[in-house]
Amino acid sequence: MSKKQDLFETEDQTALVVVTDEAGNKTYYTQEMVIPMDKKNFALLVREPMDEDEAKELEDDDSVMIARMEFDDDGEPVYLDPTDEEFEAVKKAYEEIVSEMDEE
Repeated sequence: MSKKQDLFETEDQTALVVVTDEAGNKTYYTQEMVIPMDKKNFALLVREPMDEDEAKELEDDDSVMIARMEFDDDGEPVYLDPTDEEFEAVKKAYEEIVSEMDEE
């Protein structure tokens, strides 16, 4: 995933995750939901555009990421790449959640 993540709470208590890559580029995500599975938590992170041009670019790109959540010694979340098996299981669980929501 990345070398560094920062977690902030916005005014409406939405978790804002800042992912910094190896080159120092920052990408902003909101934590839309947490999906518990097999005694682990997985976050659904949605990329937040910084301006109108980036928003238009995101319409064509994949702007959602699934991350396994672990916690450091201070209790702060650390976002990690899930294994391929974890990714597929969480993706399936998310699709079932969306399907159930659509039926209501």
